[in-house]
Amino acid sequence: MTTTEPETTVKLRQQRLRRRLERLIGIAATEGNSVRPLLNGDRIFPAMLEAIGSARHTVDMMTFVYWKGDIAHRFAEALADRARNGVRVRLLLDGFGSRLIEKDQLTRMRRAGVEVVWFRKPLWISPLKQNHRCHRKVLVVDERVAFTGGVGIAEEWCGDARDATEWRDTHAEIRGPAVDGVAAAFAQNWAEAHDELFDSRDRFLDQESEGDAVVQVVRGSASFGWQDMQTLMRVVLESAEERIRLSTAYFAPDAVFVDLLCGASRRGVEVDILLPGPHTDKRVCLLAGQQHYEALLGCGVRIWQYQPTMMHAKTVTVDGFASLIGSTNFNRRSLDHDEEVMLTVLDRELTAELDRHFEDDLAVSTLMQHTRWLRRPVHQRLKEAAVRPLHRFL
Repeated sequence: MTTTEPETTVKLRQQRLRRRLERLIGIAATEGNSVRPLLNGDRIFPAMLEAIGSARHTVDMMTFVYWKGDIAHRFAEALADRARNGVRVRLLLDGFGSRLIEKDQLTRMRRAGVEVVWFRKPLWISPLKQNHRCHRKVLVVDERVAFTGGVGIAEEWCGDARDATEWRDTHAEIRGPAVDGVAAAFAQNWAEAHDELFDSRDRFLDQESEGDAVVQVVRGSASFGWQDMQTLMRVVLESAEERIRLSTAYFAPDAVFVDLLCGASRRGVEVDILLPGPHTDKRVCLLAGQQHYEALLGCGVRIWQYQPTMMHAKTVTVDGFASLIGSTNFNRRSLDHDEEVMLTVLDRELTAELDRHFEDDLAVSTLMQHTRWLRRPVHQRLKEAAVRPLHRFL
C-alpha cells in the first residue's frame, strides 16, 4: 500500500479481499474487533495469566505444547486457582505435543477441579489418526477475551528473544465478535475428546464492539482434499499487489505454493520470507524447505535467516492493510494434516505494527544470496534429497 494511495482505494481493496475470503472459505468476517499483537514471552505470558486470573465464569484453553519449567507451573497454578474458586476450567492437551507435561501438574489441576482432556493420545488412537495433531493454541476467558498465535507453554518461550534460550514468537489478544470464532476452534476439538460440549456456565453472550478491526477466524482441520487453510493462504498470496511479508517457523511448502510465491514476485510484488537460521528445533523440516530455495531465490523472492534464536512466529502481512496471525506454519503438516487456527485481520494499524516487528527482525537476520546458494556443496544437496520422501509429513 503506497503512502499516497487514497483512503477510499484502500477500503475498496480491503473489501475485495474480505469478500474473496468469505465466499471462497464460507466463513463470515466480523466487524468491531480489537486485536492486540503480543511480542515474545515477556508480553504474551503476563497477558494470558492476567486474563486467567480475572476469570469469573469460564476458562477454555488448548495447546499443542505443554512442557516443563516455571512457566508451566505458573499456568497450572493459575488454572487450578480459578477452578478452586468455582470457575469452570477446561484444558485440552494434544496427546503428542504435550506428552512431556509433568505428572504433578496434571494431578494438581485435576484435584482442583480442572477438566483436563487429551486430544488423540497416541496409545488410544488408530494409526490413521496418529499423523493428525491439534496444533491450535487457544485461550478464551469468560467468552469476552481470547488469545491465539504460536506460543506454547514451556520455558523456551519465556523472555524477549535475547539469546538462543528465548524463542521469538507472536501471539494476539482478541476482543469483540471474533472471540466467538476462536471459541469455536476450541469447541470443535473439545467435542471430539469430551462428551459434554457446553454446560450452564456457558452464557452465550452477545459480543460488543471493541474496536475497528475486521476479522475472519479460519480453522484448518485434517481431511482429504483442498483445505480452508490452503484456500486462505492462496487467496492472500494471489491478492497481493505490492508486498508480502511471511514469518514462519517451519517452511516446507508443496510445488503449488512455491509457484504462488514466485508468481507474486514475477508480477512485481516484494516477497520477503523470514525463517529460522542457525537455531531450529526441527532440522529435517529446514532441509525439506531448502530444496525450494533455488527456485524461490531465482524468481526474486528474498529469504532471510533469523540469527538470535529460534524463529517461531506465524504471521503474514500484505500490502500494509491485511494480516494473518495464528498457529499455521507454511509447511505441508500445517496446511494438510493438523488442526490449526488463523486470524485474518483487515486493519492498517495492526498491520503497520506487525510490519515494524518484521523490520526489527530483519535487522538481526541474514539475507540469503542466490549465487551463493547455487554453489552450495554436494553434501548439502544430498541432505535435501534425503528428506524429500518425508516432505508431505513435515
